[in-house]
Amino acid sequence: QVQLVESGGGLVQAGGSLRLSCAASGRTFSSYVMGWFRQGPGKEREFVAATSWTGGITDYAESAKGRFTISRDNAKNTVYLQMNSLKPEDTAVYYCAARTGTTLVDMKYAYSYWGQGTQVTVSS
Repeated sequence: QVQLVESGGGLVQAGGSLRLSCAASGRTFSSYVMGWFRQGPGKEREFVAATSWTGGITDYAESAKGRFTISRDNAKNTVYLQMNSLKPEDTAVYYCAARTGTTLVDMKYAYSYWGQGTQVTVSS
């Protein structure tokens, strides 16, 4: 089992950057596929990015490609989401999630463990 705590959210102007962090408890962090999801006002929770055990394989939603970068540091039990060129439509609560297995998936139902979320607000 793993517990996840996100941080790094905040208010930023359009075009700005933020880096989200997700700290995980537990000794088996490196055996989890890690993902980031987000949920905007009145919207369903949607996939943003995912990374494999080693960080060598990543996957992104179309909306995140070219602007967001997911990475992980297994020595620190932390996964990151670097977000650049932010847009007002990126405004959402961002969640970190973990799943067992090796496959990167974009379905929220495949992830067993979730953090509490961190708010990102992008002003125009």
